[in-house]
Amino acid sequence: MSTASATPGRHDGTATRLTPRQKRALRREAEAAPWEGPHRRYDILKEGAIALMVVVILVAVLAILFSSPDVPPVTLQAWSSAQPIGFTQIALSELEGTSTSATYGPPYNHGSGSVQDIYGVSIQRAIGVTDPINPAKDFVLDPLGTVSGQPALKAALARYGSADQPTRRSWDQAYGRALSAAKMVNSQLVVPPGNYGPVGTMLTSFLSMARSGGLDAQLVAHSAFYTTNYTNPLLFIGDSAVAQPSSYWNKIVTAQKMQSHQWGMMNETGSWPGQPWLWLYVMWYQVPPMSTSSNGDVEVIAIMTILSLGLVFVPFIPGIRDLPRWIPVHRLVWKDYYRTYGSTSNGHPGGAAAAPIESTTTGVDN
Repeated sequence: MSTASATPGRHDGTATRLTPRQKRALRREAEAAPWEGPHRRYDILKEGAIALMVVVILVAVLAILFSSPDVPPVTLQAWSSAQPIGFTQIALSELEGTSTSATYGPPYNHGSGSVQDIYGVSIQRAIGVTDPINPAKDFVLDPLGTVSGQPALKAALARYGSADQPTRRSWDQAYGRALSAAKMVNSQLVVPPGNYGPVGTMLTSFLSMARSGGLDAQLVAHSAFYTTNYTNPLLFIGDSAVAQPSSYWNKIVTAQKMQSHQWGMMNETGSWPGQPWLWLYVMWYQVPPMSTSSNGDVEVIAIMTILSLGLVFVPFIPGIRDLPRWIPVHRLVWKDYYRTYGSTSNGHPGGAAAAPIESTTTGVDN
């Protein structure tokens, strides 16, 4: 009889250093062997029921302690009532096509004001206009066309619609200059006289419509599937955030700590817990060059895409995939097991297949 090594390639009783492929093969062989360790009765239904009850109680308690306050929604009615002149200025920018929405670009229109790219590649342009929006028509003219019982407004809309583009532009610009000196008198918008054609009548009626709540209903789109599409009112309100730093919307956002420099995506409202899983996205907006770049959104998306792919492919990245073996945190979790069976059992105490793949075993060769 002679002794032989269990490691491949040697039969003289001495140890041979295994290659990574051989180690993986032996590890798979050991893991495929029947379990020879201890057994314990385990009622999974009982444990599941207990876990469910604990989670339900925790959710109820935490919802009471840390629930989000019921903040009223921001509406066009509230905005037009709080800042009627500022609201009318944004309405004029929608009408003359100078607002953020009007110049945005895909997916709303063919503008370029908010188109972002990275190394000359623009996902927005590649996808194209999928949700066409014409702010002048969709935000102002069409809602005004639904108002009944106002012959002066109807005549103003007809006159504006029949005028050529240069004439409309001159009216819009003239009203904009007059609007800078506008005042509220007895809850009515008073604008100095000027050569702004029907625009004054149109926007005065538009302000009244918004303050009555009618504009909110008109801008919410209804379809066969989604009955409440708030894209139009959200874009309209959002236009004020860019054009007017002291706008109604910006004041609310700042008070609720929702501005980007306040890590706004971290909060639902105020200081209440919000979406902590978004912290990594928000963090990149605080770091140059994303913090000052006009392409910040697409740059953050690119970074997060790369990080997400890295997470997906962790099992295939040499070095990183071996960290659990190099930093054996699992031994802390299963400390009782390793205290009882040591580090050489590999889950199969006493069995021949349980020998660690890094070591050498000897046997009898007949």
